Amino acid sequence: MINRQMTSLSDTRRDYSPAVRLGHDAVSAVKLSQELTAEIDAWAETHQITRSDAISRLLELGLGVAPPPRPRRLRMDDPAAIEQRTISLIDQMLDPTLPPDERERRIRRLIEGPPEFARERIDLPKPAK
Repeated sequence: MINRQMTSLSDTRRDYSPAVRLGHDAVSAVKLSQELTAEIDAWAETHQITRSDAISRLLELGLGVAPPPRPRRLRMDDPAAIEQRTISLIDQMLDPTLPPDERERRIRRLIEGPPEFARERIDLPKPAK
């Protein structure tokens, strides 16, 4: 008799579950830290809505945002593009107070490398012996 009552009760609950009823939104329990709850409550208060509506709107905003753009990959078959990108990155790292000729010298030194390694570079023609 007890099993029959439990079955009847569970069938009834399943039929009237908020997720099953048409025209009604599902209710979801969410575990939030006290700090996050306080931030949500402050956001809800500034927008004059309930916490539940604030959570819904914030989720909609978060899900509607496009993922961050992926960094463009350099084409490894374009040495000029690679060199230009390298020069711009080095230029950003250099001290902005350096005179332009010193900045250019440092960039060239980093791009071309020290002269003692010129023989080892595979992208440069070999010097005549």
